[in-house]
Parts: sequence; structure tokens; C-alpha cells
Amino acid sequence: MLLTTTVLTNVEYKVLGIVIGNKVRAVHLGKDIVAFLKNLVGGEVKEYSDLLKSVRQSAVDEMIEEAEKLGANGIMGIQFSSSQIASGMAEIIAYGTAIKI
Repeated sequence: MLLTTTVLTNVEYKVLGIVIGNKVRAVHLGKDIVAFLKNLVGGEVKEYSDLLKSVRQSAVDEMIEEAEKLGANGIMGIQFSSSQIASGMAEIIAYGTAIKI
């Protein structure tokens, strides 16, 4: 169970700790050039959108794996943070509180 809420009412649960998934990915140089050209004319830059979707899912998967190692069957208070490490390179961090219901 993945939740963005930080409050569960009428449910008994045990907090197991913070879990984090962190991924850094770079876009291929060719795609970076295409994205730069699209930036000049405007519109969605699909190369970066696809990169961020992929990196976000990988970070979530890593966070879930960490929670499962703790014996959790849920994560609540999930949040995301992102940053640009360099041109065409993105870091996504997914974090939350692992719980056992």
C-alpha cells in the first residue's frame, strides 16, 4: 500500500522507519540535442519527460524494496524530490515512512 497521506484513522499500524529510493539518470547525447532544439521552438520535451518518468518509477521501486526488507506492507507520507545534476541528468528521490498494518 502506497499512500501520500500522513494520517491513518481507525487503523492500527507500526512505524518501521524511513525508506528512500534514489536514482540518477542521464539522457543520451543525441536525445539531449533533440531536446535542446525543441526548447528553442517550445512545446513538450518528450525526451526529458520520458527520462523523468523512468527515473521516478525506478526510485519508487527502490523505496518499495527497502520497505519490504524491513517487513513493511505499506509506505505512507510518500514524497518526491528532484534536482538537475548536470545538463540532461536528473536525480529523483522518493521517500516515505514504512509501516506494518
